[in-house]
Amino acid sequence: MNIDIKADDSPVTRADREVEAHLREMIAATYPDHGIIGEEHGSTGADREYVWILDPIDGTKAFITGRPLFGTLIGLLRDGRPILGVIDHPALNERWIGGLDYPTRFCGAPARTRVCATVENAILAATAPEMFVGKPAFEGLRQRVKLPVWGGDCFNYGLVASGHLDLAVEAGMAIYDYLPLVPVITAAGGVITDWRGQALGLDSGDEVLAAGDPALHQAAVAILKG
Repeated sequence: MNIDIKADDSPVTRADREVEAHLREMIAATYPDHGIIGEEHGSTGADREYVWILDPIDGTKAFITGRPLFGTLIGLLRDGRPILGVIDHPALNERWIGGLDYPTRFCGAPARTRVCATVENAILAATAPEMFVGKPAFEGLRQRVKLPVWGGDCFNYGLVASGHLDLAVEAGMAIYDYLPLVPVITAAGGVITDWRGQALGLDSGDEVLAAGDPALHQAAVAILKG
């Protein structure tokens, strides 16, 4: 497997580039008036009414090392608002789809977040500790939850949507990492924002907080805001 290191020190493979190129070809053939923003091949028509957001392999490190939790993220924005999201895990043959007026489904069956209103009873997942270097607010949240776990990449957000996790928290993210997640989480009954509780959009920063229970989301935001 050929592995290159990008300017941000993240790995990229031939598969990353080819998957995105194929998705772009499919979108252009079916929706020629739509824009596309992708991790590997940049932006085309980002100012159009409809814009697709593509992360061909979210979790490239997992993909390289044979771990099955890598996934493909596909999102659709209308006037900058996420209206459709897909989290697809090809190695597991598992997929979440959710959107505006389309309740989230997992492998065809309804998916729903679970009730967990307090931080002290919550299970929190984050991909890696190094994401939070220089971000002490996260440590304050991690120390208060019932159970923190590491690893998972985009799989964590599917688990929030299906009620297996209560919180997914990340930093160092880009728009193609999180905008496809927004419809999946919200259409399953959860809330996903930045750490200050602001809606995620094209101009958002690199911090993401997803919660299955709206009350838990408010409590987590209060901790992260300090």
